[in-house]
Amino acid sequence: MKVNGRHFRTIWLKENDPRVVQVIDQRALPHRFVIAEIKTVKQAAAAIRDMLVRGAGLIGATAGYAMYLAALEASRSTDFEAKLFQAAGELKATRPTAVNLARSVDLQLKRLALAPTPEAKIAAALGTAMQIADEDAEFCRRIGEHGLGLIQRLSKNKNGAPVHILTHCNAGWLAFVDYGSATAPIYAAHDLGVSVHVWVDETRPRSQGSKLTAWELGEHGVPHTIIADNTGGHLMQHGMVDMVIVGTDRTTCTGDVANKIGTYLKALAAKDNGVPFYVALPSSSFDWKLRDGLSEIPIEERDSDEVRFADGWHDDGHTEVRVCPEKSSAANYGFDVTPRRLVTGLITERGLCEANEESIRSLFPDLAGFAAIAE
Repeated sequence: MKVNGRHFRTIWLKENDPRVVQVIDQRALPHRFVIAEIKTVKQAAAAIRDMLVRGAGLIGATAGYAMYLAALEASRSTDFEAKLFQAAGELKATRPTAVNLARSVDLQLKRLALAPTPEAKIAAALGTAMQIADEDAEFCRRIGEHGLGLIQRLSKNKNGAPVHILTHCNAGWLAFVDYGSATAPIYAAHDLGVSVHVWVDETRPRSQGSKLTAWELGEHGVPHTIIADNTGGHLMQHGMVDMVIVGTDRTTCTGDVANKIGTYLKALAAKDNGVPFYVALPSSSFDWKLRDGLSEIPIEERDSDEVRFADGWHDDGHTEVRVCPEKSSAANYGFDVTPRRLVTGLITERGLCEANEESIRSLFPDLAGFAAIAE
């Protein structure tokens, strides 16, 4: 993805200093473009927990690089293995819903166990971290290719009139290493000259839609309109949405989808109005062990102050204000689960499939507990 004409990934090693990981600080967007440095496991854990980095794919990639930093730190300790497992536990505890995080940590532990010396373990950790990041970007690129046809067919049926796509939260390139999942088909269509327009849910309480999705769509030149979270149903009732594409932080092998809070309500509205509802995801976001999303997927509860306060940009810079009575309590559930019956289809790096176990496993017969990178 390009920012002011320059290509960026969301995570990379610092030039001339491979012991430092650099990321885009998403808390500063859309008002400032800030590059942050991560030098320790504790900094990496804080970056994930505090949403300096966020999104399923990027969390996984950050965890991969964090385990590389853990190997560097462990090489300076008296007990390499103990230090490594301590880091793994600390990282896994940061964001419980996104399956990519635990997958990356477990994959690193598996690879490092095969390396005979501390030096070999560091090299293995770095190679695995880079492989996780490269895989994430490539899978998202392929998602764009496979989802493109859906938008092209809608465009043809509308005789070239704009295809109106509603998305929720940010499942764009900022949520992954590059391209994004839900946005990848949109970018692919736009780049081929297909007329598209995106309805961008603001996505309270952290406003990842209005802050992040709108920013990156603008950088790419894609027409878009920010809407309040509760507007989608009205738009669908009046024929103003041709399709919905969202991302996911964890999808069961049976097709239940955990995504940012509010996704379930969009799926209900889409079903009621006959609007196709698609979920775009790389195979790394499947949880092959879980079957019932409603009872088995852990739902993160975040600090209630994210609901009680809102932040933005003032003439004097960044500011935060309370938006509710001072003594009112608040609940802040980060995700909800959309049952498979409401999902039209899944867009993956291997193509499209239905949101059911038979269709998913027919597309990924080789995957059990890890994605293809672990085979």
